[in-house]
Amino acid sequence: MVQHDALSATREAYDAAAVTYAELFSDTLRDSPLDRAVLGLFVEVVSASGNGQVADLGCGPGYITAHLGELGLSAFGVDASPVMIELAREAYPGLRFDVGSMTDLDIADGVLGGVLSRWSVIHTPPRELPVILAEFHRVLAPGGHLLIGFSASEDQSHPTQIFDHAVAPAYRWWPDHLAAMLRECGLAEVARMIREPQPTDRRQFREVQLLARKA
Repeated sequence: MVQHDALSATREAYDAAAVTYAELFSDTLRDSPLDRAVLGLFVEVVSASGNGQVADLGCGPGYITAHLGELGLSAFGVDASPVMIELAREAYPGLRFDVGSMTDLDIADGVLGGVLSRWSVIHTPPRELPVILAEFHRVLAPGGHLLIGFSASEDQSHPTQIFDHAVAPAYRWWPDHLAAMLRECGLAEVARMIREPQPTDRRQFREVQLLARKA
């Protein structure tokens, strides 16, 4: 079971930072062609399955949820932070946004064509991540896809590394290690994209996005 004190602390921290976060990151896709390309691939494979319903888990202020909707998916967002959800509803009144926890999603079994987890698991203590990955598997329909983003640890001898995130303590993962955890939950890796850090990046971490499919 995921520790409620860690969840509560993260939720409260994002509530406090929500307005600033929305101002800083609402247009990040504009200058991120690689992210747009990976999201476009995700949309294509989900659409090809015939089930375009997608949950953006850890949606924050909702701009990625809206982007998925613009690309043709039936997307809705879930976030643990009530303030983030309030901002998302104000910015995108035509979309659905729910307050909820990735550890216990209010979503029926096997109904989603896709799950997007864009850096939303980074604050989860490593021993507790399997609970969330199992929830991703549970809500996906057979043949559904997960796109999960995270920062990479430095080498395979350090499968997880904690770092000082601006909002709450966070973790980096060795990509093969996280891919193995996905396999254990019944999600087989389809592809991965690794972005090397740019000289202007505040953190010199590689960014990883894994695409996985439920059998």
